[in-house]
Amino acid sequence: MSEMELYIAFAITTATFALMPGPAMLYAAARTLAGGRRAGLMASLGLHLGGYVHVFAAAAGLALLFHAVPPLFMAMKLLGAAYLVWLGLSLFRDRDSAKRPELAPVSAQRAFAQSIAVEVLNPKTAIFFLAFLPQFVDASASLPVWSQLLVLGIIVNLMFSMVDIVCVVFASAVMSKLQRSRRSQRLMQKIGGSILIGLGARLAFQDR
Repeated sequence: MSEMELYIAFAITTATFALMPGPAMLYAAARTLAGGRRAGLMASLGLHLGGYVHVFAAAAGLALLFHAVPPLFMAMKLLGAAYLVWLGLSLFRDRDSAKRPELAPVSAQRAFAQSIAVEVLNPKTAIFFLAFLPQFVDASASLPVWSQLLVLGIIVNLMFSMVDIVCVVFASAVMSKLQRSRRSQRLMQKIGGSILIGLGARLAFQDR
């Protein structure tokens, strides 16, 4: 396979993966339903920045630890799952959020920080980069392998984040039609919380 064919295959495969509904899409949508468009966008940014931790780890070969040390993988998976469930439950407890719209900027900042933690604590992301990126590395290229892994990882992270942002826009459009009713806002919070709890349970019980 020529270098150009390799890049075309990479672009098509990455776009396919990015457009497949996944946990990141659901998480960004849940954050939007719970806190509005700004919270959803900040959550997407947090996921994006957290993704770079795994990109750099894959480029440096650190993600191999998850294969070499299964208990480490399991510990990270359970920690990330517990964090998602806790975030979901917190949305059910936050009964006054609809009465305090002035707190929305703080919620967006909190969504940003929490989303970084969610992505960093997700070992599945590390495994994905470790398994996916090497397939498109050209050992005969002028760039060293670690540089190719880094560039490819950045492109993947950007494409995934672009799709997440589209999900936020759609979720925000749905929410804007329901914002007139405080009851509807509360319902959206519960839906967002349920999605987060479901994602945590999926992460905890899904096989490697």
